[in-house]
Amino acid sequence: MRRRLSAILATLLLLAGGQLLVAPGAAAHPYCGQVWGSEARSAGDMSAGTLVDVRAGRHACFDRLVLDVDAPLTGWSVRYVDQLVQDGSGAVVPVRGNARLEVVARVPAIATDAWFVGPGTLVDTASYRTFRHVAWVGSYEGVTTIGLGVRARLPFRAFVLPGPGEGSRLVVDVGHRWCAEGHRVC
Repeated sequence: MRRRLSAILATLLLLAGGQLLVAPGAAAHPYCGQVWGSEARSAGDMSAGTLVDVRAGRHACFDRLVLDVDAPLTGWSVRYVDQLVQDGSGAVVPVRGNARLEVVARVPAIATDAWFVGPGTLVDTASYRTFRHVAWVGSYEGVTTIGLGVRARLPFRAFVLPGPGEGSRLVVDVGHRWCAEGHRVC
């Protein structure tokens, strides 16, 4: 009986030890080094300057949205929302994708039609892995809102970079996937 109990205990210890050796290694390797989440991010209040361009790019591990401002951007926010609503009118802005990020720069936008690639659309996202739609939501009382439709509620990061010149850039990177299947935090 004692031998049998020892054998069972030894087997359980081997199994548990194997899990301890394997599980942390898998969790220690986030997708592309990303340690992002999906919680809202924001900074500051109103900013000086004007939004002068909206553009996007594709990277190996994420898609990137960039809002160019002609002065230091100190007031901004990025968060997942159920729907995007125009300030002032309250009209719902349709945005393609299974999830929507509300990207707010607390600066007015220059009046231009040159940004649009279609009605209400700022970037052609046909070849993007994560982005589904970059939509104009509006600029009202010194606050400009862009709707970013994405494939799913995925991890993102948002930050401001200085330049070019006296300007700055609000950068929003959305990962192509979570760090591990079914995990919400890397």
